[in-house]
Amino acid sequence: MKNEHHDTGWKWVPSLYFAQGFPYILVIVVSTVLYKNLGLSNAQITFYTGWFYLPWVLKPFWSPFVDHLKTKRFWIIATQFIMGVLIASVGLTLPLEAYLKWSIIFFWLIAFSSATHDIAADGFYMLALNSHQQSFFVGIRNTFWRVSSIAGQGGLVYLTGLLINHNVPVKNAWTLVLIFAGVVYFSIALYHRFIFPKPASDPEMRISNGKDAIVEYFKTFVSFFKRKNIIIFLLFVLLYRLGEAQLIKLAAPFLLDTKAAGGLELNNEQVGWAYGTVGVIGLVLGGILGGIAASKKGLRFWIWPMTLAIMLPNFAFVYMAYAQPSNIILIQILIAIEQFGYGFGFTAYMLYLIYFVQGENRTSHYAIATGIMALGMMVPGMISGWIQELLNYQNFFIWVIISSVPGALLIPFLKIEKEFGKKN
Repeated sequence: MKNEHHDTGWKWVPSLYFAQGFPYILVIVVSTVLYKNLGLSNAQITFYTGWFYLPWVLKPFWSPFVDHLKTKRFWIIATQFIMGVLIASVGLTLPLEAYLKWSIIFFWLIAFSSATHDIAADGFYMLALNSHQQSFFVGIRNTFWRVSSIAGQGGLVYLTGLLINHNVPVKNAWTLVLIFAGVVYFSIALYHRFIFPKPASDPEMRISNGKDAIVEYFKTFVSFFKRKNIIIFLLFVLLYRLGEAQLIKLAAPFLLDTKAAGGLELNNEQVGWAYGTVGVIGLVLGGILGGIAASKKGLRFWIWPMTLAIMLPNFAFVYMAYAQPSNIILIQILIAIEQFGYGFGFTAYMLYLIYFVQGENRTSHYAIATGIMALGMMVPGMISGWIQELLNYQNFFIWVIISSVPGALLIPFLKIEKEFGKKN
């Protein structure tokens, strides 16, 4: 059995899920550090980078197109080659006068390619591996997605910090690092081009009858919004992470901002280490523990503790905003605690999504649900910088905690079977 795993998944599952996570982290997280370094205001940063969520919001609309044209293998490798070029292109735009416009365009194209890659990658995983192998690799794929997070928000940010500390101008540092990242990503695409299996279950597709496909597509969409308790579901999905959606956009700008502006005045190296390494470890541990906990007692038992785990650690940011500590170890511990709580609490959210879409059209309905989830991150994220500038950091982090309350108030209205999530 071990050799079977060796011959199938080990050669490509880790690198595929690294390649899936990296552009997402680059577009959603690393972009905020880049624009903060280049002197944009928090309102500008969150508004511009908030738009980058849009392809993930709209992903369900073009997923049938990816499903019914060419092979999943084709889509994965094509989007990876394109993203390698686009990542380097962001770096090459920075010396230009109109760098802001062009970097936003390239980031948006990366986001669109990445969302398309997600559809194909998850489909390919299910086609190229049998059910036993899929279970075996599920932890490995999640781990390598997180490794890409460490490489992006840890490695890239840390590298730019090193260059800036060696008197390389900020724009030049980012140009060099992004070109390097683009070359590495392009190399991964090249590797996959030769190493990917060609499963018989991934045939070359042609759209045979356009009219039938469109009718079927709209039927699936309408059936999602006819599901029982859909209003409560939509409110919960949009509000559960309302606080976190705002915090996630301003965590790095807060750490980088000057003490006079209410921040902690850390450099890129320190932020890369705190958020990209220690923070990600906290997030992973929280997620693992959340999964173990849910499999023991089920989602219904854990939903309240998990909700509190997302809300309460945000007080760490309230404390940091008021105390403005300089002790880097203390800052790292507080960030790790907040990320651990988020990882633990996020388990309940994802399990509820899976629970809600059970039954017919599960795959399509789950894609629609994740699109709504992305919308719940996009809109609050876009206005978070404007709110922060209105309130200052201290009051903003209190506002983040208040924003978490409406999602929690919906929990008594969720209908969840007692046994759901328990390991049989």
